[in-house]
Formats: sequence, C-alpha cells, structure tokens
Amino acid sequence: MKRKIILNYKGKKFNLELKEMKGVFRKGTGLMFCRRENAKALLFCFKKPIALAFHSFFVFFDFIAIWLDKEDKILEVKKIKPWKADIKLGKKFVKLIEIPINERYKEIIKLLDED
Repeated sequence: MKRKIILNYKGKKFNLELKEMKGVFRKGTGLMFCRRENAKALLFCFKKPIALAFHSFFVFFDFIAIWLDKEDKILEVKKIKPWKADIKLGKKFVKLIEIPINERYKEIIKLLDED
C-alpha cells in the first residue's frame, strides 16, 4: 500500500511517497534482499510508541533511517551501513522510514545527508 507523507527537516519541507509495510513478515524484512536500483522508500507504522532496535543484515547498500513521533515530527535521521546490528534510536518512536540511497531518491538524500 502506498502512502504519501510530508516531512519538515531543517526548515525544508519535502513530499515522500512510501510503501507501507504491514504484517509481521513485511515489517521484519524491510530492505533486505532488495537491489539498490529497484528499492523503494518504506514506512513502518506501530500502534503505540516503541523503542525497537533493528538490523541491516542482508541489506547490501547504505540507506537513510528516519524515526518519527505520532505527529510525523522527525526525531532523528541516520545513514545506515549494511550488515549492522542493534540499530536503535534510544527513545520511543511511532514510525520508521527507510530510504534507499539510489537515483530515485537522490534529491531527498542530498537534503537529509548534508551534514
């Protein structure tokens, strides 16, 4: 299921079309085994605030993780490398977005990874 979201990051707004991951299996796989050029941005929604850790095993490219609160306010943005364990925010969140670093999202990645 596709879902559009408007995010505000460092005073700049941008629209993002996401593939919402529903169900335990889909939430458990994310970008695993995807090819960089075909990968799409993913949205993981949780019913209540959680402090969940995840990993990037079997993801063969870098991606951007964005943690959101219930009002879609960005809590943190991190560039994630392949094969990392125990990736976590350290506080509770309600949504997680994974954006693959590929040609499709180059303008958004440029904005998010400008530090």
